[in-house]
Amino acid sequence: MQATTPRMTRRLLSILLPTFAIAALAVFLIRLGPAGIFPGDFPPIEDLTIGGADLEPGKIELTLTNGGPSPVTVSQLLVDDAFWDFSIEPDKEIRRLRSATITLEYPWVEAEPVNLKIITATGVTFDHTIDVATASPKANGRFFLTFTALGIYIGLLPVLLGMMFLPMMRQISASWIRFLMALTVGILAFIGIETLAEAFDSSKLLPPAIGGVGLVAVGAITSFALISAASRRLKQKSSGDPRWTTALLVSAGIGLHNLGEGLAVGAAYRLGEIALGTFLVIGFALHNTTEGLGIVSILGRSRVSLMKLLMLGTIAGAPTILGGWIGGIFFSPTIAALFLAIAAGAIAEVIVDVLGAIEDESEGSSRSATVLLGIGAGVAVMFLTGLLVPA
Repeated sequence: MQATTPRMTRRLLSILLPTFAIAALAVFLIRLGPAGIFPGDFPPIEDLTIGGADLEPGKIELTLTNGGPSPVTVSQLLVDDAFWDFSIEPDKEIRRLRSATITLEYPWVEAEPVNLKIITATGVTFDHTIDVATASPKANGRFFLTFTALGIYIGLLPVLLGMMFLPMMRQISASWIRFLMALTVGILAFIGIETLAEAFDSSKLLPPAIGGVGLVAVGAITSFALISAASRRLKQKSSGDPRWTTALLVSAGIGLHNLGEGLAVGAAYRLGEIALGTFLVIGFALHNTTEGLGIVSILGRSRVSLMKLLMLGTIAGAPTILGGWIGGIFFSPTIAALFLAIAAGAIAEVIVDVLGAIEDESEGSSRSATVLLGIGAGVAVMFLTGLLVPA
């Protein structure tokens, strides 16, 4: 016992001393600042990010975030090349990583663009264009009904329709089941890459100081680790068909992707950049039907109750509704980038699980021509059906 105490003390000190030293250096550099390290006349570095605009009849609100190292003072505002009076809350001086809201009375015209230019006290300008001026949606009964119906049309219903292929799965050979399981891997790989690309696109709209790429990396890696832990726990506790557990994970991964898809649709509606025509609904429906096929291909010939099938379809498709609500009410690039990153990480982990299921099903021959062709076919199907969805 006496020998153990000094050893533990030394171990604790070996951790705390370098930690405190690094923290002290960081505090010193932050308080001293660049001007203290490199004396001289340096112009302030200003960086304002315009997160979005809310429009009401005769009124525009802009949200600004200071992502630069120096405070920024908003001095003037030009609207369509004319100086315009405005109010700003909480203050004209926006400190680092703080936000402010500009409000101006302006008679914007429905469906017409509005060009805004913010001028700081140092003369630096920041431009923002509202491509299609339209009143921002309000969170009322009609709003929720609209996005619930839209989420059912483009998310929930197509997934459930795709799951109607389950009876076919019980009539085909084992090699065709492996092919369709591999098709699911291709579908998930396409969805995962697409989701990650969308996450990086959203991260570009964030202030540089927030570190959009880092946010995406943290979201994706954390999601992968948590889903992996949950997958292991489910498999250890489950005494039933392992295919059911894998299908549940596939549904969860697809559901997270559809949450991000709903976010995008809700944000586009909020910004007046979407026309909800028949072609759009049909395109999304055909594209998302393949997700339902991917879920039932994992189940194969397993006997599953109707309630469990409906649960899988709801987990995969219903998040589109929630995403639409979030995107339409308070969309922000930070929320979009984080949610999409989480979805990408979850899908990557689900791909690992499905490949493991194929390995077990094919007794080690997961690199057979059948499996490779299935993966390629899954990617091709998603690409071709994606062409039906307007950009």
